Formats: sequence, C-alpha cells, structure tokens
Amino acid sequence: QVQLVESGGGLVQAGTSLRLFCAASGRTFSSYAMGWFRQAPGKEGEFVAAINWIGRGTYYADSVKGRFTISRDNAKNTVYLQMNSLKPEDTAVYYCAAKSNFASSTRLMDYDYWGQGTQVTVSS
Repeated sequence: QVQLVESGGGLVQAGTSLRLFCAASGRTFSSYAMGWFRQAPGKEGEFVAAINWIGRGTYYADSVKGRFTISRDNAKNTVYLQMNSLKPEDTAVYYCAAKSNFASSTRLMDYDYWGQGTQVTVSS
C-alpha cells in the first residue's frame, strides 16, 4: 500500500516556475515507478511525466518536454515535478501516481495508487 500527498500547486503567471511535490508513505516506495498526470476542466486526464523505480528512466508528454523535469528521492519517499516556462494551457489539477513492478508507464490505467491532486493555475 502506498499513500500519496501532493503539494506545491498555486496561481502563477505565464513564464514562471513551480515545483510540485509528492510525498509517499510506505516502506516499499523505491519499488514503485511514479508518474504525474493532470486534468484540466472539461478534459480527460492526461499523462505528464513518469520515472522508473531507480530514477534513471524518465518520460514526458510532448507538450511539456523541455520545460518540465521529473525526479525522485527514494531516501525521502518523494517525487518532484519541476515546471518551468509555464503556459496558461498547463492549468489543471496535477496528480501523482504510483505503479508497482518498477517500470514506468505513460498509461493512466497502469497506475495503482493516486494522490488527491494539487491545483496549478497559470494566468496569461
């Protein structure tokens, strides 16, 4: 079992940065791949970024590639999403998710545990 709590969201202007945090409980955190997803109002949830269990494999949606960076610190049971050059279209609720069996995935359905989400709003 893994419990996830996101934080770090907020209201920012376009072009600025935010860092999201996902704190995980559970002794087996290091065996989980982690992902960030987001859902904008009236839209389906979409993949943002993922990282494998050891942090050496990262994957990004084309829309955020070059602007967002996912990382993890297994000693702190924490996953991060550094978001730079934010755009109004990045506005969404951002969710952290955990997937068992080490390998990461870009598919929402592959993830086993989800946080409650943190709101990110980017004004133009």
